[in-house]
Amino acid sequence: MMVDHGHPSQLLATFAASLRYMQIPDAVRMRTEDLFLDWIGSALAGATSRPVQTIDRFAQTMGPASGACEVLISRRTTTPMFAAMVNAAASHVAEQDDVHNGSVFHPGAVVFPAALAVAQSIGASGQDLLTAAVAGYEVGIRVGEFLGRSHYRIFHTTGTAGTLAAAAAAGHLLKLTPEQMLHAFGSAGTQAAGLWEFLRDAADSKQLHTAGAAANGLMAAYLAQDGFTGARRILDGAQGMAAGMSSDADPAKLTDRLGERWALAETSFKFHASCRHTHPAADALQQVIKSHGLKPDEIARVVAHVHQGAIDVLGAVVDPQTVHQAKFSMGTVLGLIAHYDVAGLTEFDASFNAAPIAAFRGKVGMALDEEVDNAYPARWIGKVTVETTDGRCLTGRVDEPKGDPGNTLSRPELEQKALRLALFGEAASEAEMRAVSERVWHLAGAAKVGNILA
Repeated sequence: MMVDHGHPSQLLATFAASLRYMQIPDAVRMRTEDLFLDWIGSALAGATSRPVQTIDRFAQTMGPASGACEVLISRRTTTPMFAAMVNAAASHVAEQDDVHNGSVFHPGAVVFPAALAVAQSIGASGQDLLTAAVAGYEVGIRVGEFLGRSHYRIFHTTGTAGTLAAAAAAGHLLKLTPEQMLHAFGSAGTQAAGLWEFLRDAADSKQLHTAGAAANGLMAAYLAQDGFTGARRILDGAQGMAAGMSSDADPAKLTDRLGERWALAETSFKFHASCRHTHPAADALQQVIKSHGLKPDEIARVVAHVHQGAIDVLGAVVDPQTVHQAKFSMGTVLGLIAHYDVAGLTEFDASFNAAPIAAFRGKVGMALDEEVDNAYPARWIGKVTVETTDGRCLTGRVDEPKGDPGNTLSRPELEQKALRLALFGEAASEAEMRAVSERVWHLAGAAKVGNILA
């Protein structure tokens, strides 16, 4: 792929604007379809969520009552901005949307809402939508990697890097020139926001982060199409994102093997319905329990050996008061694993604060582990130490959690996951989800994207 030689931001903008479907390897195209179906399931799972419904009511109050763009949770239609806003909010509440390890970023929750809304609005083809999604993933992941670990300690990367990812996806569909795409990045970056403080008091902000990122990124692209300018050095300028949001930013990450390394293919599917930082330890505890036939009351103590990022995000959640806050509680997740062998949507809803789970939560601790921390974020190693009531000390280790590229979900597994999510959200029937899966698997041949839910 030919890109202009110049500043990293310009190179990244040129890549996003110039990417073509036939330049994307077949395996990456198929992976994009997989991720799209996974995102649809996550969005439908959020249909009954109170924060999502609040954002949807806001969108209904402020936005048109009809349009070309589909709001998945209600099947009503509206304009691109409000459809993207609600779909993005819905897709990040069940905590089963995808994640890219190296950037600690959830691309699907911000890329697909913006891309789908614009594609439906302009009558784009399936290939156009898939290409735009790839552009969004490649940009957002690289911006997340560029901002580094220091950024993630305070900022929710999906809200920050996600704004540029959404701008890249929307801008590609709008056929922005490389120069316009750079301006879209500038407008997106100056709106990028999202702070982790909400976890301390179980606030609803996480859904606002994705809603804002998708809507603001989309707005940045439309503004750039109409001649609106943005800062050319919004990422690494003297008063840009890195200056205000990072102490370890690495500009080389922005253009890392553009057109050769496909970061989208590195993205993981989430198997458990909880924060990704809990997954490695959950898998490791599953391993110990199955290997030794342990019952919950035989476990006296569990230590999850984790990276610093897990402590930064999960450490504040000691006594979760809501289902969503419980998804960020290591003790709750491991308690559900010990009692039910799964930390799924149903288990969280029914049991996150049940007496046995609350009691098990008190047995769980986290400890910083040098090996795990050094490997993070490129690799998310799971290690636990389990002390039993009869005095044994057992260890478990997982080098690649379920859902990672080397331990991924098959298409039948993805179909089943999307079905479970949709049924949980009471947003689609089994027959409808079978039809959605078929539509996604044949998306590349669609002359026009159209509605996802007929």
